Amino acid sequence: MKLKVIGAVDIGGTKIAAGAVTEAGTIISRCERATAPEDGFGVAVQRIKAMLIDVATRAGAELEGIGIACPGPLDPFTGVIGDVGTLPGWQGGNLVTSLQADFGLRVAVENDADAAALAEVGEGTAQGSRCVIYITVSTGIGGGIILSGELYRGVDGAHPELGHQVIDASGPPCYCKARGCWESLASGPAMASWLRGQQPDVGEITAAEVCALAQQGDQLACRAVEREGYYLGLGLANLITLFCPDRIALGGGVMKSSHLFLDRALQVIREVCTQVPAEKTQITLASHGADAGLVGAAQAWLHRYR
Repeated sequence: MKLKVIGAVDIGGTKIAAGAVTEAGTIISRCERATAPEDGFGVAVQRIKAMLIDVATRAGAELEGIGIACPGPLDPFTGVIGDVGTLPGWQGGNLVTSLQADFGLRVAVENDADAAALAEVGEGTAQGSRCVIYITVSTGIGGGIILSGELYRGVDGAHPELGHQVIDASGPPCYCKARGCWESLASGPAMASWLRGQQPDVGEITAAEVCALAQQGDQLACRAVEREGYYLGLGLANLITLFCPDRIALGGGVMKSSHLFLDRALQVIREVCTQVPAEKTQITLASHGADAGLVGAAQAWLHRYR
């Protein structure tokens, strides 16, 4: 009898990952492909189907269901994708019907940050916490909120876009139509964009490269990561003031370099959060690291159907 696993899919702006994940959260096989959103939604779906078949075959397992973590906005119940800034051209695509038809399995779709939040509560360091906020800092900034073990959904099941809270109304414009939202100031591309604005001849550069330069002592890069810590801290301070959570878990690619700017963020929180017991909120790195999306996608399926 074949092992039963959940086919997990983590969709990002630059890559799609797929994995065969057990109920205990163990990834037993995986693969990655470029997202290439410019190829269109239909091509991406075919790519995802092939990836799921591949991971199940290599794991010698049978898929019990399919869980998908995807950037929002999207409808988590119908699977229809909204106007996602990092996935241009995918608007209106339906992840659920496209995969259910071919696999004959139940499909659960969640916002990627919501899925990662479920992973932290289900299989991570936040087990047992009453109020948990997961924040991902990567190509964009997103967040998921767990209240008393349940995923928080707003009106009409909407996912709160924590990354688009306005931090500085005079800041840079964002595709969300606001200026100076958290994502436009503290995401990976925002860090790189700020450095290019200070030194235009630097050319194309990524947040990871900025952090590497800061590690080597480059003064401008050090200013960029100090700025990252400041704006990261302001956004977190707002969340702590509003929700007074037990725990905030920080994930996403930018947090791989957290040693460069997290202390600055914590300093900002101490300075700003004067009206709530901020010192009681535990701020930690997410426990699943780069696996948060896949583990979260599997947890999304389990949370929905188990």
